[in-house]
Amino acid sequence: MMWRPSCGLSAVAAFTGRKPVGCLLIVVSVYEFCRAFKCRWQSAARPLRNPETTRIQWAFAPRSLVVLLILCGVASAEDYVPSAQRGLEALRTHCYLPADLDQGIIDDLWTVWPEPERSEAERITDVEQRRQHIYSYYGLMPTPPELPGTTPILGYTANAQGQWVMNCLTCHGGKVAGKVIPGLPNSHLALQTLTEDVRLIKLQQKKPFSHLDLATLTVPLSMTNGTTNSVIFGVILGVFRNPDMSVDPKKKVPDLLHHDVDAPPYWNVSKKSSLYIDGFAPKTHRPLMQFMLLPSNTKKIVYGWEDDFRDIQAWIESLQPPKYPWPIDASLAEQGRMVFNDHCARCHGTYGENGRYAQQTIPWNEIQTDRLRLDALTPEHRQWMKESWMSRYGEDRVELDPQGYIAPPLDGIWATAPYFHNGSVPTLWHVMHSTERPVIWKRTENGYDQSRVGLEIEILDEVPEAAAHPAQRRRYFDTRQRGKSAAGHRFPDDLSPTEKQAVLEYLKSL
Repeated sequence: MMWRPSCGLSAVAAFTGRKPVGCLLIVVSVYEFCRAFKCRWQSAARPLRNPETTRIQWAFAPRSLVVLLILCGVASAEDYVPSAQRGLEALRTHCYLPADLDQGIIDDLWTVWPEPERSEAERITDVEQRRQHIYSYYGLMPTPPELPGTTPILGYTANAQGQWVMNCLTCHGGKVAGKVIPGLPNSHLALQTLTEDVRLIKLQQKKPFSHLDLATLTVPLSMTNGTTNSVIFGVILGVFRNPDMSVDPKKKVPDLLHHDVDAPPYWNVSKKSSLYIDGFAPKTHRPLMQFMLLPSNTKKIVYGWEDDFRDIQAWIESLQPPKYPWPIDASLAEQGRMVFNDHCARCHGTYGENGRYAQQTIPWNEIQTDRLRLDALTPEHRQWMKESWMSRYGEDRVELDPQGYIAPPLDGIWATAPYFHNGSVPTLWHVMHSTERPVIWKRTENGYDQSRVGLEIEILDEVPEAAAHPAQRRRYFDTRQRGKSAAGHRFPDDLSPTEKQAVLEYLKSL
């Protein structure tokens, strides 16, 4: 088989993740260096007829090496070709944080549960069935068979010692109607409860605490299952970083407004022009890395992971929304499409073959959903993002003073309940009927409400007295709590009942 240069460049590109042009420059430099080295070796073995030629070629060798190193650096920064497949592999096999737990800790967690949950777990004698019961209790998603991984849980990766390390899919890998979908928000996750229980088991097993075990002593991880205090995690981690990502442990954490948010679906990132519900951060791989900024991850380590996160962003943007798995009334959905385009598309875009979405911020005075998220991100953190490596020192746009919330694209919206940025509204029917939104509700694990399009829930007037343990209370979403209001987004109030039902049917099809 004849070797072709184009094939060689493609192989180098596939191996290195660089564009063919960058690979060509690298290959040429390698060739020149090796040719000069070969001439020098030959001249040492036997005198050449033209020593001057050998001297010139050998003099060029170090210059070739310098050019090679420079080009490798340039290619690394400018010519990297992100790969979605490598991104998924990185999430499922690489460790970017210290370990949190191990299988031995997992297996004993049920022993610290409140009653009656503890007795229920004790009656399960099969080891594997009890493990599945434990995973369900904490909202940990099982790894789908088709995905690579090193643990049975989608959101964790095993390190060389067999310990489990959290990854992005802990929060961004969930399930709907019992089906696990990577990129779907994990609306089951009981992160606060998990961390508190892990700490108790580590005390019993005399194992050292991790960063999360210590963090929960002063910082709440979540106040309601299915949501997390993730925005504040990013603020705290950024405090101890200089603009170039070097660590400064002497800096002080500012006053914080703790609050829970609902994770957004990953598959809509490709349509957005910036990140987060207020759109303040640039849509690049670097802001995705802020949750890895533990002081133990030095500046050099963070820089070394940059290509990994380019790949992870490529995987995120490659995701497609899941299709609604039940029948849709096509005639009613078409009526709903026309109503939607007349009343909703101004903010949320249009869909279908010629659909268009242009990201825009809706002023808070107009949207009036819970305001705490907007106020909680400190001006100092926004400025830090703008002046630091995270935004290429301001080359990438950072919104310092957002006036409201982004109207997100609605692809796959049927699967992403609960709704609003704080996860306060359990179904799309409740989004459409603002006066009917429940004050307190509790979801079932795998139920799906096809008529109201969203979570299958129990509606209550008060959290039951029997839910005395914090782990039990966190299963109830109480919209009276700070940061958890279900108010706002009352635009559908202008529609007739018939129009609302038609739009609801149409939203199933997105």
